[in-house]
Order: sequence, then structure tokens, then C-alpha cells
Amino acid sequence: MPKTSHSLLRHIDSPADLRRLGTGELAQLAAELREFLIVSVANTGGHLAAGLGTVELTIALHYVFNTPHDRLVWDIGHQAYPHKILTGRRDAMPGLRRQNGPSGFLSRSESAYDTFGAGHSSTSISAALGMAVAAARDGSGRKAVAIIGDGAMTAGMAFEALNNAGDLDCDLLVILNDNEMSISRNHGAMHNYLARILSSRFYTGVREGGKSILNNLPGARSFFGRWEEHMKGMLLPGTLFEELGFNYIGPIDGHDLPTLISTLGNLRELKGRQFLHVVTQKGKGYHHAEKDPCNFHGVAPFDRETGAQQASAGGKSYTRIFGDWLCDMAAADPRLIGITPAMCEGSGLTRFAQLYPDRYHDVGIAEQHALTFAAGLACEGLKPVVAIYSTFLQRAYDQLIHDIALQNLDVTFAIDRAGLVGADGATHAGVFDLSFLRCIPNLLVMAPADERECRQLLSTAYRYEGPAAVRYPRGAGPGADAGTNLEPLPVGKAEVRRRGRRIAILAFGSRVAPALEAGERLDATVVNMRFVKPLDAALISELAATHELIVTVEENTVQGGAGSAVNEALLAQGRAVHILNLGIPDRFIGHADPQQQLAECGLDAAGIQTAIEAAAAALPRPAGAPAAKQGQKAIG
Repeated sequence: MPKTSHSLLRHIDSPADLRRLGTGELAQLAAELREFLIVSVANTGGHLAAGLGTVELTIALHYVFNTPHDRLVWDIGHQAYPHKILTGRRDAMPGLRRQNGPSGFLSRSESAYDTFGAGHSSTSISAALGMAVAAARDGSGRKAVAIIGDGAMTAGMAFEALNNAGDLDCDLLVILNDNEMSISRNHGAMHNYLARILSSRFYTGVREGGKSILNNLPGARSFFGRWEEHMKGMLLPGTLFEELGFNYIGPIDGHDLPTLISTLGNLRELKGRQFLHVVTQKGKGYHHAEKDPCNFHGVAPFDRETGAQQASAGGKSYTRIFGDWLCDMAAADPRLIGITPAMCEGSGLTRFAQLYPDRYHDVGIAEQHALTFAAGLACEGLKPVVAIYSTFLQRAYDQLIHDIALQNLDVTFAIDRAGLVGADGATHAGVFDLSFLRCIPNLLVMAPADERECRQLLSTAYRYEGPAAVRYPRGAGPGADAGTNLEPLPVGKAEVRRRGRRIAILAFGSRVAPALEAGERLDATVVNMRFVKPLDAALISELAATHELIVTVEENTVQGGAGSAVNEALLAQGRAVHILNLGIPDRFIGHADPQQQLAECGLDAAGIQTAIEAAAAALPRPAGAPAAKQGQKAIG
């Protein structure tokens, strides 16, 4: 636990403790909470800038609302670290995002205060609306509050929920944590004053009473409505939300605790659908994060004084390999267009965006739109490349099938963070893409074994006249020189990396290197499959005819994955051979160090070897084969 001299925070073990403080003590608590957050994340790494911006808002929400009876639904987890600290997890923060420690996101299994688990964005309004409808049905008077921000309002799902809420009779408060001035600027004290007035019972009473009195006067009600909307439209940016059926309040200063508490207190007593617009500063209170909130959004452990982050171990990352390839291919082909759903830095597009600003499109947190937008570009002869995390591609599955694959459009997918993702845990694990991609007609699916092959397969995907996907893991590969060429590889051709006896290991993508290590110990044949679709069926048939045990290894769920594709190929060929499929087991894998996760799943070299030894030992021995000598493996 970070060493601090807290006088208030150290006594806050739950929001009930917080609510026993006087309002005059809350500014001191905010300062302590902000410093604790900085020191804690400096030690562990994690998401920092967004949480620094929500310190006062978090305190005010737990101070005003009776949590956990009242439901606070935070969007994703980036902005919820202060919430974790105030809800009984302060002393557990040194284990943040580590095995058996708190998640970096929200988890219902972790705390009753995490009312809805979320790692992907823009789900809070939908979930809170469901909770509000449930509260209306049971008459509990329980409040439901959605806190959405950090770009999440760019997603269509948020507006789908707002649109639906406009038709429902329930009490729902939506708070927009606007930390990038994306809707409007904060205009200071006057707007804080207007927000307090507009959220007060007095204003609400005058408004509703005025409507009642004027309702019977011809034309007066219409005039009153036009006047109110005209005044609000001049002073406030809330016309859209008013049209969706919400009473819009704000914008207010999200770091002004008295205003926050007064406004939230008023809103807690109001019926119906309320929308509070709060403006915060991302990185507030830590000058390095204020200066560069993007770089301090998600951080490695860093020096508190200098802000310098620990350098990542290993060589050039796959993300960097992709970014370099994209710039090189763009220089060679003016038709290339780069697209990302709000992950410019994470997906390695920063240099491309600088070099080719007119060919770069960040569409916001809008994965569905990103794919159909790419489809439209492809219809007109351009060559879109969609850079997307595996976990986020899940959100655009219908568009992938209906808008791209069905029309056989020439779109390239660079799928980052495929496989296990370490500290980000189950919400961000890309362990399903091989299963959900390989069943789609027209789609080419590839998994590179190293950095050089990643570049080659990206070129293969780009040159392919149709939809094609290259999936690669987080972090660095085994250290192969990526080179600079843009030449593709033959489609559907695997590569035999090692010839051995009795056992053939068919490895996909990131598992080629550990499979080779295990293969050396077992004297097994090892194949770098490269292509999940189409498979190298001829090579599979040859190996099945000359080996007793076929083993598939992939960093993807076993169900429906690359191993299943091999099984189907062997069945179609009528081959009778023993098969062992290794991959992610049928459960969600929690956050931990990546090597711990791989070992847990038996996908490191030792785990692969152990599983193969057990399977091989169960095979019937060939007639006349000599028994193994003492101390010698019975394999081979």
C-alpha cells in the first residue's frame, strides 16, 4: 500500500463512512484521494487520467446517494478507480490488475458497489435504464444513475438507450462526464448558478405549475414551451437531450464539490428522466497527466515526480509492426485508407495519422459504423484497413457478416490484442475471434508466428481481393526481424518448422514458439499453420498419414477454434487419427501476468509438453515397440 499521511481517507472503508463527514471536509478528502490514486497507479500501472478527473464527482455521488442500495452504473472502468478506493478496496489497490487482486474494470463479483460489470464502453445508460424500470416495478424508490464519459457518448448504443428511455416512465439520472470538451465548454459560475436553479424544486414547481395554469389559455401553453426551449437553447447545449425526453441540466464544473452536491441533491428528489452534464479535466491534479492526458490514460508503472513510465520489455511490438507496415503500404498504394474506432495510439496509427491525415479516420467508439463505413469505401474502389482490437470486433459482428463478407468487399482487418491480454483481464481478452471468424464465408483468416510473418500476412491480406483478417497478440513477438518488404505469402500454405516422429504439433500464431520448444523435447514435428482459413488441407492429410497423434495449439478458445477446423478437415478426409486440441478452456480467464495466464491454460511450453506426454502415453504402442528404459520418456 502506498505510504501516505492520510487523515481522512484512511478512515473511509465504505460510502457510509464518507457520508458521516461534514461537507467542509470533502475538499480535503478529494485532495487525499487524488494523491492516493496517483501514488497507487504509479506503483501498479493502470488507468489514471480519467480517474483523476472524476475524484470530486465520485465523492459527491456516494455522499448524496445511498449506495449500494441506489445504483451507480459507471461506464467501463477507466473513470472508476476513485469509486473502487471509496468502496472498501483501498487496501487492495497494490494488487490492482494482478492475479487475485482487484480488476481494472468493474465486476459484480468483486463488490456490491459495482452494480454492473463492464469493460467495453457505452453500456451504462442501457443497464441503468433496466435497473430504473425494475425499481419502478417493485416500488422500492431505489435510484439509478448512469455515469458515462471518456468518449463513450460517441457510441450509437448510448443514444439507443436514451431514445428508449424517452418512452419509459421511470426515474433515471444520466450523468455525462465530459472530460474532453466534446459537447460544450464550461462557462463558469453563471452556468453553475443556472444548473442549481434548473435542478431545484422551485424551478421544477414553477415550470410544472406554469404549464398547468397556461394549459387552459388558448395558445399560451405553446408559447410557454417555445419560450422555455428558446431560452435553454440560447444558454445551454441540451436541446438534443430535451428532445429525447430528458430534463437537461448543465454544464456544471465537475470539480466544484458544493455545486455537485447541491445539484445532485436536487436531482435525487426529482421524478422522471434527468440528464446532468458535468465538465471535468482529464488528469486533474497531476501536471504530467494534465499536460498529456492521452499518454496517461493507461500507464505502465511510472515515477511520481518525473512521470517517466517503465519501458516495456522485449523488442518491437506487433502493434508497432502493423503501424510501420501501414505507413509503408500507404506510400505504395494511394487507395489505402486507415480506420480505427477510437484506438489511434493503442492500434499503432499515430504515425499514419500524421503522415496521411486525409486518409486517416477515427470514427469514435463506434465499431459497427467503422465496419460499414469501410464497406462503403470498398464499394468505391478504395482499400480500407480497419485497425481494431479483437475484443472490440465482437461488437460489430453483424456488420462483418452482412455488410462486408456477404458482399465480398475488399476490407483488411488488422486485429490487435488477439489472445490473452494480461492485466486487462477477461473483458478485453481476444480469445474468440478465430471461432467467430472462421465460420464466415469469403473471409481469409491468418495468424502470424512472429514479427516478420505479421508483416508478410498483412500484405497477404491487403493484396487479397476480398475480406481478410490478420490477428496478432499484444506485446512483442519472439524477436524476428520484420524487414521492410511488402511481399505476400501464398494463401493457404503452412510451414513445417521441424520434422519429428510419431507426434505432429500444428501451432497457430503466438503458440508456434512454445510449440517448437515442446517439440524439441518430444522429437515432434512442428508446423506453423499461418492460415486458419483456408487450412493447408494437403499438409494436414500428409501428417495424419505419417503420425499417430495430431496436436493443435492456439491462443483462442478451444470451442470452434482453429483446432476444430483441423478436426473437421480430418473428418472430411476420412482420416482415423488421434487428436489433441489445446487452447483456452471453456471459462473466462481472470487478469494476471500474461505468462501466468498462459501457464494457467496450459499454453506455455511446459504446459504443452505435459499435455502431449499425457495424451501420447495413452496411445496404444505399436506392435514390437521396445519398452521405455528407466528415466526415458515413452514418447517416440
